[in-house]
Amino acid sequence: MSAFRRATAWFIDFALVMALASGLAVLTFQRISTLVTDVPELATRGGFDLLVSRGDVVDASEDLGMLLWNKSVLYVEQAFGLLIVATFLYQWVCLALAGRTVGKGLTGLKVTPRMPGRAALRAAVTTVADVALYAVACVLLVEGEIALSVLVWAAAVVLFLFNALPVLGRARRSLADRMAGTSVTGVSLSRPDAMRRVRTS
Repeated sequence: MSAFRRATAWFIDFALVMALASGLAVLTFQRISTLVTDVPELATRGGFDLLVSRGDVVDASEDLGMLLWNKSVLYVEQAFGLLIVATFLYQWVCLALAGRTVGKGLTGLKVTPRMPGRAALRAAVTTVADVALYAVACVLLVEGEIALSVLVWAAAVVLFLFNALPVLGRARRSLADRMAGTSVTGVSLSRPDAMRRVRTS
């Protein structure tokens, strides 16, 4: 039962992260579309490249294409960076202030002890395991580093499993819990008025 509650809490929190990721994806594609139609900036750059190309229009076009490509990649990198930072802040602020994320709150779970330093470390490990490595792998793929991207993806899967699978054990402590010195306890959902806390087992 407790493992199910932990999984449910994770899915709720991850759904919130994915909602943010979807919003950032839409915003990023809009920025790229605006970049393509940004006539004043690109027309000036394209005209200048044409004037200094000494008639080599192909090279001038390639330079303009690379400008578009580099800016597009930068926008993608900024979106992934913002996703990582937002995920960390969500985890850290929720744990430091309330001792629980939205998912844990809805499933009657709480992280103890509630200390800002431990909350920050737990949030950092959780963010790396759930989001950060995957984001880095996606950025590497966009930049054309396919082999390195695959390696990072593999590392991300391994780290995710190392973080999640210990929850199925008797201690019910993830890698993030062990590194931060925290544990997850449950509040009896049948008697919320008594606030009866039980160790997840």
